[in-house]
Amino acid sequence: MGEVLLKVDDLKKYFPITEGVFQHTVGYVKAVDGVSFEINKGETFGLVGESGCGKTTLGRTIIRLQDKTEGDVTFKGMKVFDLKKEELRKLRPKMQIIFQDPYSSLNPRMTVGEIVGEALAEHGMAAGREVEDRVLKTLELCGLSPYHIKRYPHEFSGGQRQRIGIARALILNPDFVVADEPVSALDVSIQAQIVNLLMDLQQSYGFTYLFISHDLSVVKHISHRVGVMYVGSLVEMADKKELYANPLHPYTKALLSAVPIPDPTIKRDRIILEGDIPSPANPPSGCKFHTRCPYAMEKCSEEIPEYRNVGGGHFVACHLV
Repeated sequence: MGEVLLKVDDLKKYFPITEGVFQHTVGYVKAVDGVSFEINKGETFGLVGESGCGKTTLGRTIIRLQDKTEGDVTFKGMKVFDLKKEELRKLRPKMQIIFQDPYSSLNPRMTVGEIVGEALAEHGMAAGREVEDRVLKTLELCGLSPYHIKRYPHEFSGGQRQRIGIARALILNPDFVVADEPVSALDVSIQAQIVNLLMDLQQSYGFTYLFISHDLSVVKHISHRVGVMYVGSLVEMADKKELYANPLHPYTKALLSAVPIPDPTIKRDRIILEGDIPSPANPPSGCKFHTRCPYAMEKCSEEIPEYRNVGGGHFVACHLV
């Protein structure tokens, strides 16, 4: 095991539900509900789950784009939520994010050179001619041409815009990058280019990624370890090969059964989950998955299963295991 770069400890993020003229709080949306894991330096940690399970909220809370409700995030030995404004500002270049939507995350009134170089000037890491030199070098690393520097976002395709988003995140030479569904808005052929670009940059510069996606085949390609999230909680986490070869949680099994196989002669038994995903504002008692689980017992609706290591760094939260 390598050196631990980031440690997430029982992190919770609740959003209040308000009602009436005086906006009384009547409940909470439990978007992230007690998540714990570690990411080692130079590794890619894949985070998968259905839409609305809290993946993006978790990524944004880890790098303190949103405040936590409870829990802790430790980055390079520093408690992220204990930092004062000035300390946090110094940390910002070291933790970056690649946003999901390459259309809305770029300012349409700024040129590519301004978008990518803005943070360098803002953090006083370069000035004048040096900014342009570093922007050109970073654009080239991300597969863009020097003449793109004077163009505006609307002049690019989705794949090129995502490359601009990647360049903006990487120009500060961060230690840790949250890649929030960086390929979900792109065509399959472009997805492969972007994923390979991220992997090449990681090999060259030692970046550490939290790679958020609902596409299990992309996660399998890029990740070292994978965590599976369901309604705000991690239900399983293991080394990539172990998780795909030996899934233990019924939810993970169902997700993996839905991944298409490139060979049409091979038939896979699909596990079709009944019912809808529970609302994070009113999650079920006991195991959150028991309302859709084909193996649910009485115990599942009453007791929250312990999230534990079943051997070899394979963690699971299930009464059946």
